[in-house]
Amino acid sequence: MQEVSKQAVKAFLLELQDRICQALEQQDGEAIFEQDHWEREQGGGGRSRVLRQGRVFEQAGVNFSHVFGTEMPASATAHRPELAGRSFEAMGVSLVIHPNNPYAPTSHANVRFFIAEKEGEAPVWWFGGGFDLTPFYPFAEDCQHWHDTAKAICAPYGDDVYQQHKEWCDRYFYLPHRNETRGVGGLFFDDLNDWGFEKCFSYIKAVGNGYLDAYLPIVEKRHPTPYGEREREFQLYRRGRYVEFNLVYDRGTLFGLQSGGRTESILMSMPPLVRWEYGYQPEPGSAEADLYDNYLHPRDW
Repeated sequence: MQEVSKQAVKAFLLELQDRICQALEQQDGEAIFEQDHWEREQGGGGRSRVLRQGRVFEQAGVNFSHVFGTEMPASATAHRPELAGRSFEAMGVSLVIHPNNPYAPTSHANVRFFIAEKEGEAPVWWFGGGFDLTPFYPFAEDCQHWHDTAKAICAPYGDDVYQQHKEWCDRYFYLPHRNETRGVGGLFFDDLNDWGFEKCFSYIKAVGNGYLDAYLPIVEKRHPTPYGEREREFQLYRRGRYVEFNLVYDRGTLFGLQSGGRTESILMSMPPLVRWEYGYQPEPGSAEADLYDNYLHPRDW
């Protein structure tokens, strides 16, 4: 039986946070991340880093958290009732990037590890994570690059891994009340433990390390694109969908709030500016309609 190393996972996650922040600062060229160290009363804490009002990024948040406790929160035991009565540790890196330019997509990534333990019994552990892309003015070549990078990450782990985790992403980042996906998807998985610890951990590292390869070339290409008030207003309107999903459906948000996590860090994913509009309908044949017609429903890339 493979040994489970919580220390190795934590060391990777801390290094991943550092590396992603450095790369985003370099891409932005002006703003830098401000860091808050925080502690959780019931056990654990984290490092929250936020970059604001940059040249490229309006807001970028990259969080590391490591929390533990004697009892699993309700959001976890509802999903896995066999965990009731176990102590737990949860650690992960979660990030959301909101660029200034409406032609540069918002993106999200997360890699995480859970372990639930009880004296005299084998630990129950799993990994989860993934990344997804939310364009406002999508370009097919950008979406293709995003998914091609995801395919390359998954390929060494099995012929069907990309398709399974791509479809899981399409199902998860879906707003039933809007009948649309949050964006163009990517990868999503949870409860990953059936490959054994070493292979699962290797996959998590590949996903975490591959995020920058997937995202930064798109931002670099799109952030110089000229835009006007119309595009900005549409970007702010569509950011509202991000808020709706995170507050109504996102399991990570629910877990963080129910487990007594730091509220500011949990809600760091919210865009800095957003708007809603009653009964909005895109003009037929417009660039805005292209998003609705061709990108907000699952498709193969």
